[in-house]
Amino acid sequence: MNVIGVIPARYQSTRLPGKPLADIQGRPMIQWVYESVSRSTLLDEVIVATDDSRVIDVVERFGGSALMTSEQHATGTDRVAEVAERYDVRIVVNIQGDEPFINPGMIDEVVLPLLDDKSIPMSTLMHEIRDAEDLNNSNVVKVVCDAKGFALYFSRSLIPYPRHEELHHAYEHIGIYAYTKSFLLRYAKMSPTLLEKVESLEQLRVIENGLRIRVVQTVQDYIPLSIDTEEDLAKARELAKKVHMQGE
Repeated sequence: MNVIGVIPARYQSTRLPGKPLADIQGRPMIQWVYESVSRSTLLDEVIVATDDSRVIDVVERFGGSALMTSEQHATGTDRVAEVAERYDVRIVVNIQGDEPFINPGMIDEVVLPLLDDKSIPMSTLMHEIRDAEDLNNSNVVKVVCDAKGFALYFSRSLIPYPRHEELHHAYEHIGIYAYTKSFLLRYAKMSPTLLEKVESLEQLRVIENGLRIRVVQTVQDYIPLSIDTEEDLAKARELAKKVHMQGE
């Protein structure tokens, strides 16, 4: 296989216990994610990486693939790396398990740079921020890039600062990552870095170690809804009803 997608799905969540199995319009959230990304044209296989047999059972019931991983992992990246070690594959995609409306075209967008240029170790996505409230929202992670499309920095603060507003564009980072397998295994073994800990942004570890992340501006329709709370879940259920009605 050339490319696999891994969806880390830890069962416990402080704000929303059992999050991967939360019901959205009659289907568990993990099924929404799995079935959507499976429509990517570049993934050879999709695997859910979990720490709980209940998630395994649900995924297998809807016909998906799941693997049990360690309960000790500190991050989703560590969980994805454990799965990657078991596969003879060149590229691994880390897919957030709490974004039920992910566009499968975005998976292809994040993989293509690594297929086109074997010197690139890692890639991710961004889109332009249109909502002024998001500019100063610390939960909306911003990214700035160089002229060749490689990340200069990620921050919860507004970057760049709009000293000249007529020139200002800000971009939200979308947390989908593609890595070469060799780089992912190396990355997972790197020690957390200062800026990573200050901002609580794991991808800064790559930049602080002098390595490159290619950032692609998505052209796909993107619904920026991550499920972290009961309020988020309620929004997802309402949106799923609309999607269902439009599909009828």
